[in-house]
Amino acid sequence: MANAADIIESLARAGATVATAESLTGGLVAAALTAIPGASVVVRGGVVAYASDLKQELAGVPADILRRDGPVAASTAGAMAAGVRRRCGATYGVATTGVAGPDPQDGHPPGTLHVAVAGPEGTRIKSVTELRGDRSAIRAAAVQHALDLLAAAVSDARESQRNPGR
Repeated sequence: MANAADIIESLARAGATVATAESLTGGLVAAALTAIPGASVVVRGGVVAYASDLKQELAGVPADILRRDGPVAASTAGAMAAGVRRRCGATYGVATTGVAGPDPQDGHPPGTLHVAVAGPEGTRIKSVTELRGDRSAIRAAAVQHALDLLAAAVSDARESQRNPGR
């Protein structure tokens, strides 16, 4: 399990930056990152976009993705990550969308999560459909999934730089 302090340190060593676009987590990913001393060197900013129109306007999700797939979708998370990366001028964009509950949303049950990280080597997306617990537990688990995916992306990029051609 990745922790925010290690991620901040890895980003700083790499000379990289990060921005967040959050729906399900409502700013908790950005809060986890900015709780670490020195975060201001690597955290560019972020947006909380609960409403679909704000996912489009602030996080840069194309309207056709929202129309076709809806706000709770892997493609939406990927577009949010890429959009916030571009709009904030960050090396990495991290995004979360899903359903924390207690009620289903757009046919998706509570515990549905889509998290994405967009970076120099592309966009990676992870979908989880069975997070357990109450709203708070689901949101906390979503933050951990986002941190884990970001840590993996940063680690893989550093490995690629150390071993080009692998």
